[in-house]
Amino acid sequence: MPAVGLIRRSPRTLSGRLLKHASQRSLATVAPPKLTIGIRREDSARIWERRCPLTPDAVQELVQQDGVDVLVQPCDRRVFPVDHFLKAGAKLHPTLEPAHIIIGIKETPLNELITAPVPAPQPSESLVHRTYLMFSHTIKGQPYNMPLLSRFLGENNSQPSTLPRLIDYELLSGSDGKRTVGFGWFAGVAGALESLSALAHAHLEIGVASPFLHAPRPHTHPSIPSLRATLRAIGQRISEDGTPKPLGAFVIGLTGNGQVSQGVLSILEELPIVKVGVKDLPSLVGNPETDLRKVYLVHASPEDYLSRMDGGQYNRSHYYQNPSLYKSDFATKVAPYLTLFLNGVGWLPGFPRLMTNEDLTVALNRAAEVGPARFGTIGDISCDIEGGLEFMPRASTLSEPVFKHRPAFLPSHLPAVHITSVDILPTSLPLDASNHFSGVLIPYLRALVREYRSVRGSASEEKQCQYEEALERATVAKGGQLVGKHKWLREPVEKWRSAAASSTALAMASSTGPAPVENTVHGKKNVLMLGSGMVAGPAVQEICKRGDVELVVASNSIDEAKGLTRHLPNAHARFLGVDDSEEMARLIAQADIVVSLLPVPLHPSVAELCIRLGKDMVTASYISPAMRALHGRAESSGVLLLNEIGLDPGIDHCSAHSLLSRLRSERKRVLSFTSFCGGLPAPDVVSSTQGDDVPLGYKFSWSPRGVLSAALNGARFKLGGKVSRTIIPSEDILRKYFPDVPVPEGAALKFEGIANRDSFPYVETYGLGDSGKLRTVLRGTLRYPGFSDLMDAFKTIGLLSLSSPPSPSQIPFTGWTDLTRFALQHRLGTSVPGDHDSVRAALFDLLQGRCEEENVEKVIGSLMWLGIMPPRPSLPRVDNSPLSVSPSPATAPIDLFAQVLAHKLRYLPGERDMVVLSHEIVVVPDHALDGAHVEESAEVHTSTLITFGSSRASAMATCVGLPVAFASLAILDGRSTATGLGLESGVRGPTEVPSVWSAVLGRLEEAGVGMKERICKVPGRNMSYGEGVMEGKLSLGFFGSS
Repeated sequence: MPAVGLIRRSPRTLSGRLLKHASQRSLATVAPPKLTIGIRREDSARIWERRCPLTPDAVQELVQQDGVDVLVQPCDRRVFPVDHFLKAGAKLHPTLEPAHIIIGIKETPLNELITAPVPAPQPSESLVHRTYLMFSHTIKGQPYNMPLLSRFLGENNSQPSTLPRLIDYELLSGSDGKRTVGFGWFAGVAGALESLSALAHAHLEIGVASPFLHAPRPHTHPSIPSLRATLRAIGQRISEDGTPKPLGAFVIGLTGNGQVSQGVLSILEELPIVKVGVKDLPSLVGNPETDLRKVYLVHASPEDYLSRMDGGQYNRSHYYQNPSLYKSDFATKVAPYLTLFLNGVGWLPGFPRLMTNEDLTVALNRAAEVGPARFGTIGDISCDIEGGLEFMPRASTLSEPVFKHRPAFLPSHLPAVHITSVDILPTSLPLDASNHFSGVLIPYLRALVREYRSVRGSASEEKQCQYEEALERATVAKGGQLVGKHKWLREPVEKWRSAAASSTALAMASSTGPAPVENTVHGKKNVLMLGSGMVAGPAVQEICKRGDVELVVASNSIDEAKGLTRHLPNAHARFLGVDDSEEMARLIAQADIVVSLLPVPLHPSVAELCIRLGKDMVTASYISPAMRALHGRAESSGVLLLNEIGLDPGIDHCSAHSLLSRLRSERKRVLSFTSFCGGLPAPDVVSSTQGDDVPLGYKFSWSPRGVLSAALNGARFKLGGKVSRTIIPSEDILRKYFPDVPVPEGAALKFEGIANRDSFPYVETYGLGDSGKLRTVLRGTLRYPGFSDLMDAFKTIGLLSLSSPPSPSQIPFTGWTDLTRFALQHRLGTSVPGDHDSVRAALFDLLQGRCEEENVEKVIGSLMWLGIMPPRPSLPRVDNSPLSVSPSPATAPIDLFAQVLAHKLRYLPGERDMVVLSHEIVVVPDHALDGAHVEESAEVHTSTLITFGSSRASAMATCVGLPVAFASLAILDGRSTATGLGLESGVRGPTEVPSVWSAVLGRLEEAGVGMKERICKVPGRNMSYGEGVMEGKLSLGFFGSS
C-alpha cells in the first residue's frame, strides 16, 4: 500500500490554463510541482513563542541536497530573521498553500489550517494529502483542542479521504520507546533559572538579599553559554562570600530523571554544588557549622520518598503494576529542608501524588520548625496543574513567571508559597532550543520526503526504516481517520461536534448573528484602520468603546490585526496587501472614515482614494509635500484629510494652540514661546538595566534610524532676541545643545535639550505675531544628560555616516566588534589595526579636540558595552557580538549602528517608557511693550504632560493612539450633524479644525493624559533670566553668562 494517498482529479478541477493547453500534452510534459515544505509562523496570541522547527542551515541542506522547495511564513518574532531563510534558499509565502508538509511548534490556529489536498510532487494528475507536524495537544483528548483534531477527521465511518495527516512530535520515539524530539532539557535549564530568580525575590520579602538577585532570566540572554557565564560568576561569589547566614544551608531539591532534570543538573553545574542524599538533610540543615560557601543539591529518586503501605520495600516494577499500594513521604522526608524545590517529575491519575493538599500543610509546619525560609519557593517545571502537586492551581507566564499562592485550606499561621509554573519554558531559550530541535527533526523530515516521492527505505537501510516506522507510530490521524491506539479519540471529537452543532442551531434561532466583516453595519458608523503597528492598540480600544461604531483593522500582518480585535465584538481583522489598491478601495468605500497608521510615504495614495470616494481621513504624521499638494482637490470634494494628530505632532499642537487662544482672548502678547518634547525610558529603566547606566540614556521601541538621522539635521531658532547666533549647522547640532531644560512638573528629573530643526514656521502655525518682536521661539527634543556628548562622539567617529564605503573589500570587517574600526577607517580614509589598543589610540586622536580624556574613556566604555569594539587584551576572548546576524561591509555605518542599537537598547519585558511634553509661554499685556510699562509684571505660563507606560500600552503608543481615536470619533460625530460642527475640508492640521482639537484635549483629560498648567508672574526687568523660567535657563546654558 503506498504511504501517501492519491486521488484522481476530474478535468473540471483543472485550471483554465491547463484546459487551454490540454491539446499540447502529447507534445510536451508538464513538470510536476516540486515537493514543498512549509514553515509556519506560530499563533500571534503566543507572544513569547519564538522557536522555529528548522534552522536556516537545515533549510539550506533541504533545498540544496534534498531538492525540495521550502516556504516560510513571514514572522518578525521568530528567533531566526526571515532574511536568513531567504539566503538559505527559502521563499516567503503568506499562507503556505502550496506546501505538502507543514511544520510548526505548537498547534496550528484553526483559521490557518489548510485541509485541501495538494498536487502530487510526481508526474501525474493526482492530488495528495498534506502532512502537519506539531505538538497538537490532542492525544489525551484535551477538550480545548477537539476542534483542531476534528478538522483532520471525516464523518464517522466515512471512506478514506485526502484530509491532512497529523503527526505529533510528542509521539516520535526510538525503538526503546523513549521520546526523540522535544524540548525537555531546555525546560529544565530555563525552569531552574526562573526559579532561582523567583527565590531571590521571595527572600527579599523576608529582608534577605541573596546572590541570586542577579540570577539571569533565560530570555534576557542570547544563548545558554551567556547564561552559564553569568551563573558561574554568581557561583564564584558564593564560593568566596557564602550564602546569607539567615538562610542557613542553601539546599536545592530536584525530582525527576528525564530530560527536564538533566537540564536542571546541567545548568546548576555552574554553582559550587555539593550533592547530598535525602538521609543527610536533617543533619546538614541542623548543623550551624555547615559550610555556606556551597550550594547543596538533593536529587530525590522515587525510592527516597515512596513507601509501600504494606511495609514492603520499594520496587520499580511493583510500583508501576500496583501504584495504589504506595504513598509519598516527600512532605516529611524532603520538603521541609529545602530552600528551593524544583519539580521535574510527571504524574498520572491512579498514581500517588508527590504532595497532596494536606501534605502542603504538613510540610510548611515542619519547615517552620526546621528554620527560616524553608520550602517557601517551588519551581514546578512539569507545570502539571493540580497534578503531582495537588495545590498547584495554575500555569504562570514568562511575562509574570511567579505568583504567591495561599490555598484556602492552609491554616492562618502558615505562609503563602511562591510558585513558578511556566508552561512554555523552552521558548525563553529560542535559539538553543530551535538549533537542537531542528537537528533531531531533520531525519524524520527526510523520511517523510521519501514517502511523498514513494521511495521506501530498503532492508539494508535499517536506520531509514526506523524513521519511517517512527512516523507511523507518531501519526494521530490520516486519510480522515484516527490511527491505531488513537481511535478512542473519536468519542470526544463527536461529543464536541454535537455540542458545536447544538450551539450553532441555538444561535441561529435566537439571533441573526454578527454582520459579516465584508459588509458595513447599517445604522452604525464604520471606521477603517489601515495598519496594526505599535500605536494601534490604544486607538482600537478607544474606538471600540463606542457601541455605535464598527471597526475594521486592515493590515498585511493578519496576526497583529487579529490580536488587536480578538476580544472586541465590534472590531474585525482583515488582511490587506500593501499593493492591493483594489481591495483597499473596496474597504474605504464601505467606511465612514479612514484612519491611516501606515508609513508616511503611503499616506498620499490612501488620501487619493479617500478623495475619489468622498471619505474623511486621519493620520498622526507630519504633512508631507505630497500630501499638501492634495489640498485643493480634497477641499473641492468636501473631504477632510486631518494630519499631525499624534503626540509630536499632535498633542503638542493642540495644547499649545489651546493655551495661546486663551491668552490672545485675554489681550496678551507673546514674548517667548518655548516647547520641548521627548519619548524616553522611565528613569528606573535607564539606571537598572544590566546593573549599569545605559549608553545614551535611551531605549528604542521603533527603528533607531530616525533618532540617528535627526542628529544629522541643522536647526534655526530665536532665543533671548538673538538670531544670528542661533543658526546651528548640522555638524554642530549635538555640540550646541541645552545642558539644563527645566520641566515644571518634573523637577526631580534632569534633561538636556536639542534644537529641533527650523522653529520659525511655527510663528505662523501658532499665530505668535511678528517674529521680529518675539524674543524667543524654540522647539526642541528632550534627552537625558549625556546623550548629546556621546552621540556627538559616535557621529565624529563615523558611526552616523550615510555613505557606504566605495570599496568595501578594502576595509576588513570580520564581525560586530569591528564596527568601530570600520567606521573609523571609513571616516579617516586610512587603515586602523584591529587590536583594542590601536582602535583606542585612533579614538583618542580623533576625539581629543572635542572631548576631555575622561569623556573619551566613557565613549570607549560605551562602545565596549555595545559590543562594537575589540575587547581589551587583558580580558578573556569572548564573543561579545551584539547580534547573531553578520554585518555587511557594503552597508552604510549608520544602518549598521542602527541594527546594534535596536538590539542592545531595546525595551525588555516589564520595562516602561515615559513621555514628557512641556510648553513655556511668556506674555505681557498688549500695552506693556511701548517702553512706559517695562516694570509691569510679565506672566510665565507653562503647560506640561508627563506620563508613563503601563502593562497595557507604552506611553508613546497611548499618546499617539488616543489622539488619533478621539479625532476620528469627533469627525464622525461632526459629520452626523446638520451643520457638521464647523468641520473644514482639505488637507489640515489639528489647529485648523477647532472642534477637533478641543474635543481631543477634553478626551485626553478624561483619560488621564491631560496637560497641567501653571502661571507665575515675573518682574519685567527679570523676565529673560528669571529663576525658574525655561527661557532664561536655556539662554544661560546656551550663551553663557556673557
